Amino acid sequence: MRSASILILTTLLWTFSTMPTTAEDRPLLVLDGKAAKLVVDLGGGSIFDFHLKSNDLNPLQWDSWAFSDTPDAEPPMEPRSMGHFLCLDRWGPATEAELDHGMGWHGEATRVWWTLDQKANKKDGYLNAAMSAELPLAGLKVTRSIRMGEKQSIFTVSEAVTNTRHLGRIYNIVQHPTIGPPFLDESTIVDANGTRGFMQERPMPTPEVPEVRWPNALQMDGTKVDLRHLTDDSSPGVVSYIVEEEYGWTTAINASEGLLIGYFWPTADYPWFDAWRHVKDGKPFARGLEFGTTGLHQPGPVLVEKGKIFDQKIFRFIDADETQVFSYANFLMEIPKDFAGVAAIDYTGDTLVIREDGGHYRTLTMDVGTLFPAD
Repeated sequence: MRSASILILTTLLWTFSTMPTTAEDRPLLVLDGKAAKLVVDLGGGSIFDFHLKSNDLNPLQWDSWAFSDTPDAEPPMEPRSMGHFLCLDRWGPATEAELDHGMGWHGEATRVWWTLDQKANKKDGYLNAAMSAELPLAGLKVTRSIRMGEKQSIFTVSEAVTNTRHLGRIYNIVQHPTIGPPFLDESTIVDANGTRGFMQERPMPTPEVPEVRWPNALQMDGTKVDLRHLTDDSSPGVVSYIVEEEYGWTTAINASEGLLIGYFWPTADYPWFDAWRHVKDGKPFARGLEFGTTGLHQPGPVLVEKGKIFDQKIFRFIDADETQVFSYANFLMEIPKDFAGVAAIDYTGDTLVIREDGGHYRTLTMDVGTLFPAD
C-alpha cells in the first residue's frame, strides 16, 4: 500500500493535492481551476476526471475493472487503467516470451505507481505540475509535465520518454483517452482528421487491404460503417487512420448535454489516430479516442516485419540514454444543443477555432495561448 502526502494550494481558486491511500481512496493529483477540474490517478497515471465547473459531466468515466472477471466487486488498490491512460512501451499485446516475463497489454505505465515530482507552481496564470514513472521491464522512464490555465478548460501535457538502458530499442507510445456513459450514448458523435485507414481485424500481412477513409470502415462482410456513431454494433472494433496535416485532432460531442471534449496534438509526435468502439448489452459502453506513434495493434516482431503502413512508420527507435518528447492538449467546451459535430479545428498560434459540421457555418473559439512551446 502506497501513501502520498496531502498538498494544498489555496492561492486564488487553485487547489492541488495528492490524497492519502486508504481503503476508500486512491492517491490523486487534483488541479482545480476556475473553469475546469482535472484529476490524475497516481496508481497507473490515468487522467480519469476532467470536467467543466459549469457542467460536472466527466466524459472520461471508464474503468478497466469493468472488463475484469468480477466487475461488480470492489476494485483493488493496485494500479490500473482508467479514463485516459498511457500505453507505453507498446500498444497492444506482448509476445509469448514477454508475457512469461510479466509484460502485459499496452505496456507497464498503468501497472506501476507514479511519483509526484513537482508541486504546484503557479506562473502567469497557469498551474504546472510534474509526475514520473519507472518502467522496469521496458527499461524506460516517463516524465509527465502538466500545464492548465486558471481560467481555461484546456490543459497541455508533455511526456519525456528516456531509455534508461545501455542499448537502443524499438517502442511505441499511444495516448488512450476512453469515453464512457453517461457522456457516451447513442447520440454521441466522434470526429477526427484522420484520412487513410484500415481495420485491425483484417489478416496480416496486408491488413491495410481494403483501404478505407475516415469516418468510414468496413465489417468483415463488406458492410459499410460510419465510425462517427456507435449504436448497437461495435464491429469493427478498432480502425486506425493516418493524420496528414500538421496537427491531429479528435472530438466527441454529446449535444443533449451541451458538451464537447477534444484532443489536439502535433502530428510529428503522433501520426496515427486509432478508433476503438465497444458495445455492452446492446448499448455504447466505451470509445477510445486514441492517438500515437503506431497504427498496428501487434507485438514487436510483427511491427518490425511490416515496417510501414501507408508509408507511415508503425514504431519508434530510441537509442541508449536518449530522451524523446511528445505533447498534446485536451480541452472541454460547452456547445449548442443542436451542434452537429466538428468539421475542422484550426490553430492560429493562440486560438483554437472549432468549425461545425453538417454544412453549418458556426464556429467556436478558445483562447489557448502557445500550446506547444519549444523546449
